Order: sequence, then structure tokens, then C-alpha cells
Amino acid sequence: MAKQSKKQEGKLQKVEPARVVTPFEDMERFFDNVFSRGWLRPFGWERPRWGEMMSAFEERMPKVDVIDREEEVVVRAEVPGVSKDDLDVTVSDNTVTIRGETRHEEKEEKGDYYRSEMTRGSFARTVLLPSDVDADQAKAKFSDGVLELTLPKVEKAKKKTVKID
Repeated sequence: MAKQSKKQEGKLQKVEPARVVTPFEDMERFFDNVFSRGWLRPFGWERPRWGEMMSAFEERMPKVDVIDREEEVVVRAEVPGVSKDDLDVTVSDNTVTIRGETRHEEKEEKGDYYRSEMTRGSFARTVLLPSDVDADQAKAKFSDGVLELTLPKVEKAKKKTVKID
């Protein structure tokens, strides 16, 4: 992201773009503030680094965008490396659950040299929607590792403008 500039009282001030803090980084900051870094050392322990422990877990969770439009809710999820057949989407009144599984196997043989690497993993992510949707009318598209769900809102959940007298 490019840095932005803002003019304030005749001076040009640089504004850094905001960075989203994950819940694990937030928890790490909390423990850093509450306990000093060495408080477990007298017992021979080291305090766990939550960010490091959970990084592998977070990498498997798909990043999700939820867009609240007038007539529908659009959910986009990044699921790279997952085939369409390995995805399962469940929609209820106000939640969407995306489950998937990844499998990758690579083998290489050259003379006396043999290498084999296998990775497998699964994930499930449930997202709370901003309004109730009609699950029977849901549509899904999958292209280039991005799943896009279009979920029409139920009539009672559509935005209505109220005239003020």
C-alpha cells in the first residue's frame, strides 16, 4: 500500500496505512503488558509465543470478505490449492460454513536419490452474515482459488428507508 499524505495546518504529514492485528497478536501484546518476559524463567519455563504457535493454524484458514449489498450478501473466500470437489459450503439463516481439504504429494527419483513430500490438511471457517439470507436461492462460483457465494436476503432482512416526519 502506498503511503498517503495529509495536509494539516500548512504542514504535510505522512499517514501510514492501517495494519490489521490478528487475535493472536492481540493476545501476545496482552501477555507482554501483564507479565514481564522473564516471569516464568525461575521455574525453568519459557512463555509461549502465541503468534508463532498459531501461524500454521492461521495459514490454513481462508481469508474471507463479506459484502452487504441492498438485495444480497456476497461472500468471497480465498482457498488456493483446494479443488472444487474438496470444498463443502453450508448456508443457514445467518451463517456460512466453508470446509475444505488440501492434498499434495510430490515424488522424485533419480538414481540412488529418492525424495517424497506429502502435505495434507483440512479447514473449516464459519462466518456470521450481516443479515438473514435465503439458503435455497444461494449461488456459488469457484475460479482461480476464489470461492464466491451470492446469497439473496430474505424479504424481512432487506434494508428499508424510513421517512422522518
